[in-house]
Amino acid sequence: MVVAMRITFVLFCLVIVPASNEVSAADPAGVIDIGSRRELFVDGFLIESLNGAQRQLHHPVAKKIATVNDAPWEGAGSGYHSVIHDGDVYRMYYRGSALGVAAGKLKVGTQVYCYAESGDGITWTKPNLELFEYDGSKQNNIILTGLGCHNFAPFLDSNPACRPDERFKGLGGSAKEGGLFAFKSADGIHWSLLQKDPVITVGAFDSQNLAFWDGTVQKYRAYFRTFTKGVTTAEEWTPAGYRAIRTATSVGFLLWGDDADLTYEDSPAEHLYTNQIGPYYRAPHILFGFPTRYVERGWSESMRSLPELQHREERARAHLRYGTALTEGLLMTSRDGVHFDRWNEAFLRPGPERPDTWNYGHQFMAWHAVETRSDLPGAANEISLYASEGAWTGNSNAMRRYTLRLDGFVSINARWQGGELVTRPLKFDGKRLSINFATSAAGSLKIEIQHPDGRAVPGFALHDCPDLFGDSVDRTVRWSEGSDVSMLAGKAVRLRFVLQDADLYSFRAAE
Repeated sequence: MVVAMRITFVLFCLVIVPASNEVSAADPAGVIDIGSRRELFVDGFLIESLNGAQRQLHHPVAKKIATVNDAPWEGAGSGYHSVIHDGDVYRMYYRGSALGVAAGKLKVGTQVYCYAESGDGITWTKPNLELFEYDGSKQNNIILTGLGCHNFAPFLDSNPACRPDERFKGLGGSAKEGGLFAFKSADGIHWSLLQKDPVITVGAFDSQNLAFWDGTVQKYRAYFRTFTKGVTTAEEWTPAGYRAIRTATSVGFLLWGDDADLTYEDSPAEHLYTNQIGPYYRAPHILFGFPTRYVERGWSESMRSLPELQHREERARAHLRYGTALTEGLLMTSRDGVHFDRWNEAFLRPGPERPDTWNYGHQFMAWHAVETRSDLPGAANEISLYASEGAWTGNSNAMRRYTLRLDGFVSINARWQGGELVTRPLKFDGKRLSINFATSAAGSLKIEIQHPDGRAVPGFALHDCPDLFGDSVDRTVRWSEGSDVSMLAGKAVRLRFVLQDADLYSFRAAE
């Protein structure tokens, strides 16, 4: 029998530390080898200097409601959604629960895990699986009951050594159940335990605790909920303690170690619920997280001006924070899995005041951003994200779809006056330089390839690069001599981007 590792807490603190990846990704001369990887500007890893330009956070655009959780086994407590793009199928997993507030009291019903699927990530259906009985009938979409159903979080295992019967894995469990348990499935629908004992036993776990295969380090990573500074439960919370995120790694998914609390580059101590961390599929060497920020605002004139005051007052009678706390989605990224650059500004705000919004439980984002087609005919594909509405009140809630351009989380932005970015010394593989960018009709972007000392490489100077304008997720850069940069592959260079009324989202050296 495999003995579960017991993870030990350490004091959580927010400190500014050098990112360890800056050493490992550079050679002794300080040159960063990006190979043919796509690089985004979600952090400052590649940036040497910005002059008249800035990193700018972009926000998802609200689309239609994707799913409504209104079946008797779903309810207002449906949550902890995971979305997996698996070939031609999009799979959505979520907890079904009547958890919420009614008549001024907290109600807690049976918790189950449910399944929905889609062919495009836009229109979803709930198949009648007939696997588990609920209220005397198997006519439902339930895939899991009992152990782990508070916070089950499945993933598609990309480990090349993964066995076919373990193609899908997941963690689920609570402190009362003994910790986090490891699950497996061949098809993503029929699930069983990998072993009878929990694999991680010390933690709070009262959130969406997840794991995935990180191909960059060839290990599994887990991220789970903890409390800090002596706080062990939500009811013991004081302003001195915070809901936080802890991580661990594993070679085989059953024995976990290298545990650590996450640290942040320049962010205050805040309550973070879900973490939603995973490799960004277009740049898997960068881990993206969409944590939920919890803010207790208390009663005020503004609080009473928010939507559905009667529901808010009813929730507050059960517990003040159920009525006066607010939640929203954040963005953070990491290159080593422990130290994160977290935007302090909200990535997904509560948005326009309307029914089922501006509540505790609103804007909990689903785990994983997935690629879907654009609503605009002929336009490039885009990213879809999903977030909750209407939680904890009534008998149902919903998930709304949001969209963002590919790589469109953060850009290097310059206004009409113009600006520029110069990278740190780097080397690449490939024959052409591709950029994801957007300009106005009058705007432009130009690129110069430099020697590490700042001298322009002959033939790739700024005056050799005609103005680039348009809005493309994959534009090949051309200079007066053409687009072939293979003679510079493997050599130390800098890239100088000069922008006017333009945004640069990502770049890569491609074949």
